[in-house]
Amino acid sequence: MAQNQAAWLTGASVHPFRVQDAPYPTAGPGEVVIQNAAVAINPVDWKIQSYGIFITEFPSILGEDAAGVVVDVGPGVTRFTKGQRVLAYTHGLSTKNITQTSFQKYSVAAEAVTAAIPDSLSFEQASVLPLAVSTASAGLFQDDHLALPFPSVTPSKPTGKTLLVWGGASSVGAAAVQLAAAAGLNVISTASAHNHELVKSIGASAVFDYNSPTVVDDIASALASADVAGVYDAISLPSSFEPIKAILEKINAKVGIATVLPYSGESTAHFAPTSVHAASIVKEPHKKVSDAVWRDFVTKALENGHLKAKPDPEVVGKGLGDIQKAVDLLKKGVSAKKLVVTL
Repeated sequence: MAQNQAAWLTGASVHPFRVQDAPYPTAGPGEVVIQNAAVAINPVDWKIQSYGIFITEFPSILGEDAAGVVVDVGPGVTRFTKGQRVLAYTHGLSTKNITQTSFQKYSVAAEAVTAAIPDSLSFEQASVLPLAVSTASAGLFQDDHLALPFPSVTPSKPTGKTLLVWGGASSVGAAAVQLAAAAGLNVISTASAHNHELVKSIGASAVFDYNSPTVVDDIASALASADVAGVYDAISLPSSFEPIKAILEKINAKVGIATVLPYSGESTAHFAPTSVHAASIVKEPHKKVSDAVWRDFVTKALENGHLKAKPDPEVVGKGLGDIQKAVDLLKKGVSAKKLVVTL
């Protein structure tokens, strides 16, 4: 049997990760085992390590984004076979399911949040998508969130509705822009000025600079005559809460606001009752949404260009020993890219 290793978090707020042997995972019902070729880093990774949040039992393993090759399939798996190239959302966050995390050589992933990747897509590119797709789709499509129509791999009939995505150059924001556009919505978004063309290239009809002193008035004007379906806040910090609130007040719109979970402790309570939380890294989308997005959309959309692996990956290390370096780099901040480590 192959030997597994992982970058272990050995205690609350302990730095650095410790690379050592890990249990070799077994695929249970509806699961696959993946030999990871590339893993991506997310803000929640450095926040868990720095703030000591979420994880209560140690040692543990982090990581939510995986791309690699299927090496085993569990009972009931029908969509994947050994040797397939896939991307997967690995979401375990406790010692009870450390095999379902990506900072290790071999990971378990649920078939429901795994998708085959075309030969034209590298593992590094594919690894930027899993958490972003799951988080965006939960907020956009679940009945208890914005409940938008599902995306289509063929051009969707316009719904006549407009969605505001705050933070369209972030990984979650880029996924939200693309999924909403593929569902037939008109999408307007925000990004730094140098990222406007990127966000337009993935489906936004208009992009506004969130640093502009007139951003509230500019977006309110753009939405004044629109049928607003809601807001997806991919940033979910006071810097996004306040302008979104001001925009909706200006246009007198009472709509749902999907927010990612506020990992750094900021409260979204002042949005109630219109605010709804996107089910983020601690919970995969509901089955109906997983089927519509992961089973029916992701692979075909990657093949025909309706879904792009954005923002671009930036490989900053090779091997589990470089996971800590990558997490530290992300903590310092990045713009319109996602940090990746190859394994």
